[in-house]
Amino acid sequence: MAAFTAKDVADLRARTGVGMMDCKKALTEADGDIEKAMVVLRERGLATQASKASRIAAEGLVYAIVENGVGAIVEVNSETDFVAQNQEFKDFVTAAAKTIISENPADLDALLKTKSVSGTGTIEEDLQNLFLKIRENMKVRRFERLEGVLIPYIHGDGKIGVIVKLESDISADNEKLLECGKNIALQVAAMNARYLDRSCVPANAIEQEKEILTSQMAEDPKMKGKPEQVLAKIVDGKIGKYYSENCLTEQEYVKDGELTVTKYVESVAKELGGSIKVAGYVRYEKGEGIEKKQDDFASEVAGMVNNS
Repeated sequence: MAAFTAKDVADLRARTGVGMMDCKKALTEADGDIEKAMVVLRERGLATQASKASRIAAEGLVYAIVENGVGAIVEVNSETDFVAQNQEFKDFVTAAAKTIISENPADLDALLKTKSVSGTGTIEEDLQNLFLKIRENMKVRRFERLEGVLIPYIHGDGKIGVIVKLESDISADNEKLLECGKNIALQVAAMNARYLDRSCVPANAIEQEKEILTSQMAEDPKMKGKPEQVLAKIVDGKIGKYYSENCLTEQEYVKDGELTVTKYVESVAKELGGSIKVAGYVRYEKGEGIEKKQDDFASEVAGMVNNS
């Protein structure tokens, strides 16, 4: 029988967060070697993790951070919102973001293979160890790294994350400039503009919008008999509204409906005696685009009864 003590079991449990019985079995299998037992638990966890990989992970956290002019925004998903409140999960997400900043991985695969700034292993290994404790499907879904004058914003405890990039001849640590960037980030979080400005809107998107508007007018009795040039002007006017709704720079500024975002930025630049331009932004919303499973508890119970 493998030689190990109750203290060894407790130490292994403290290092992995795995239950006492699992730790005892792993130490037995590893002949009392704690390091080997950790490998056993990881392998066992990986097997369990593989069986859970098909479960939908649409909860979790979005996190944004800026350090010394370099920013990172990352989304890490879990199966339940409860996990997002777990401090170890939060620490993992923070470490992943800081690793993105320091190591500049080329893509998601590269990030997973990168040594974490936490010093405990690669991002992938840390995620596997976290799984051993939490026992939920978790995935690093996406990330982006930026450089420049950057302002991060996190809304709703990680539901939405934003990083805004400014171009300015004003000192990057100017409080008014940073406040301006924060207000733009709030705008992005709240209004979810699809594009930065008109130049970013694809031509086919405008053509599609014109086709929709033309079809709508063809079905409108009030529009029948109107000259083509009049209809064209109406379409152009509605396209202007499309820009004002979908382009950040043309949106109504949420804190002052008398201004557009561009006008607000210009007013701050004038006050500071310099130039400010919104050069870009990234907005992540937790779980966006992931098809979530809709549980119908009544149907599930009925199915269980019928199959019993």
